[in-house]
Amino acid sequence: MDLSHSIVHLKRKLKPHYGAGKTIGLVPTMGNLHDGHMCLVQESLKDNDCTVVSIFINPLQFNPDEDLATYPKTLDEDTKKLRESGCHYVFIPDTQEIYQGNIDSHTQVYVPGLSKLLCGKTRPGHFEGVATIVNKLLNIVRPHNAYFGLKDYQQFLIVKRMVSDLQIGTRIVGLDTIRDPGGLALSSRNSFLSELEIQKARQLYSSLKQVASALDQGESNFLDLEKQAYNRLTVAGLNPDYFSICNSETLMPATAADLDIVILAAAYLGSVRLIDNLHVSLEPQTQVTQVIE
Repeated sequence: MDLSHSIVHLKRKLKPHYGAGKTIGLVPTMGNLHDGHMCLVQESLKDNDCTVVSIFINPLQFNPDEDLATYPKTLDEDTKKLRESGCHYVFIPDTQEIYQGNIDSHTQVYVPGLSKLLCGKTRPGHFEGVATIVNKLLNIVRPHNAYFGLKDYQQFLIVKRMVSDLQIGTRIVGLDTIRDPGGLALSSRNSFLSELEIQKARQLYSSLKQVASALDQGESNFLDLEKQAYNRLTVAGLNPDYFSICNSETLMPATAADLDIVILAAAYLGSVRLIDNLHVSLEPQTQVTQVIE
């Protein structure tokens, strides 16, 4: 496994693969790798001739009051896991290498519409930071395929839209959320939670499942379902940011005409922000005509 800290070094290592027509997979991460990340790596290893994993805590996607300084850093453990996985290249740049100067005046990529909804409302600038770093990594690595976890579903849609709009030739692959035995979506920030807080955090997925079950049973009062779920999370000791039933493509509030729905939620537990989502595919309603003789 090759470790690169510079863009020039990584490009030099990857150049023979382009020339030989080999496929390259990219897994962008911020480190502190867990089983969810490693599933992305394994999928890339299965699909491609070589795999690049990037580890970069991107300051552009953190707001001033967020946890950039305390974001968990486990580089030695991460590189050990990647070496054991069979990963070929690990890209570990610093901020200067990526942004080449004053980050505040750096060009940013903005995906309109999707970036202002849900997490975008309470984390202004976050998705511009995400889109910018992903765009840069795609330009540096030039992968055939790039892998993202669907726990960050809004991020996944934004990256897909950006790649489509800018005609970047990378296939964006989304993989299902990996959960702990109690249903909590795996996240690097979970390491900040105590055992008691983890029990509370599992209520997020539980609430998603309750609403999904209600939708499957034909409940169509979406606003009422959202309000009930929001209240349940509050009672459970979480501080909800939002709980929304949305069209799975636009992330606009779902209507009775929508059949492919995603339920998304975000909540704080102390200083830790949790996000999760669940897809629901509904059957079209059939009208029964009563024949009166």
